Amino acid sequence: MNHSPDRAASRRHFLRRASMITFTVLLAAHRRPAAAEPPPEVRKVRLTRSPSMCLAPSYVAEELLKLGGFSEVEYTAEVSTSAAAILPSGDADISMVPVQETIPDIDAGHDIVLLAGVHSGCYELFGTTGIRAVRDLKGKTVAVSAMRATDHVFIASMLAYVGMDPAKDVNWVTTGSIPESARFFAEGKADAFLGFPPQPQQMRARKIGHVIVDTGADRPWSQYFCCMIAGNREFVRRNPVATKRAVRAILKASDICAREPARAARYLVDKGYEKQYDVALEVIKSLPYDRWRQTEPEDTVRFHALRLRELGMIKSSPQKIIAQGTDWRFLNAIRKELKA
Repeated sequence: MNHSPDRAASRRHFLRRASMITFTVLLAAHRRPAAAEPPPEVRKVRLTRSPSMCLAPSYVAEELLKLGGFSEVEYTAEVSTSAAAILPSGDADISMVPVQETIPDIDAGHDIVLLAGVHSGCYELFGTTGIRAVRDLKGKTVAVSAMRATDHVFIASMLAYVGMDPAKDVNWVTTGSIPESARFFAEGKADAFLGFPPQPQQMRARKIGHVIVDTGADRPWSQYFCCMIAGNREFVRRNPVATKRAVRAILKASDICAREPARAARYLVDKGYEKQYDVALEVIKSLPYDRWRQTEPEDTVRFHALRLRELGMIKSSPQKIIAQGTDWRFLNAIRKELKA
């Protein structure tokens, strides 16, 4: 029997709707209101949207945010690299951010504060044939989205960690975005690039290059968060209850990604954040989304701040960065509530 296009589309819509209802029921099961906690000071919260699937908890948190008292959850226009530049402007309130790019913003006095760690391991450094280690990049061309962007900072830290001079030992080429750097690499215009999901998954599927550094497995990078939760400083100051509820929602969503990766991946596809279910599932299954429970975020900030200061990318000491740019009180309270 042949089905009309309209009937097929209606069936797909029905299945997506049914999936969303099922997922909302799952999320509701994670709701555990804090005793005597007042309602959020604001009923609208704004988060950022990024092409990276490693930020899945930020999207899965949407329904939890609504269950937590926010009547309106808004995702800002998609950013190509990092949300770290959007939060200080006040165009977003809370976001998952790459810690390497956020620390220089804190050093510069921007209105951003780190609130919790989420996971490690989303970045992978790819190289061409003949490049087997970071030291093999000497004299080679490395593609990055922009100088001082996350990928540039991370690769520079890796180079310095093995005793190389990032300013002299490699040739940097800027491409405008990490996906564009992946294209440069695939076309043979660069010898290395640092990708985040879904670029590594795409490279493996196309059998292009190989991994030099896997930040999810290779020390010391695997010991520290790559993605953390940050907030606009003024929003956090004025809305402590709303901030706590937003952080809690993202961390609970992280637990869901860790325990129910298939459901989380289906949610991302149904909501239009990712087109390919297999890619979303591979990304979510590969990352330690429950890392926030055991790893201390301050250790991550101290480690990367020290690397950045050694490179001359920041002036402040790690202690000063921690003092002026972090606030762990919400994380500490949530850990106690959820018995982390």
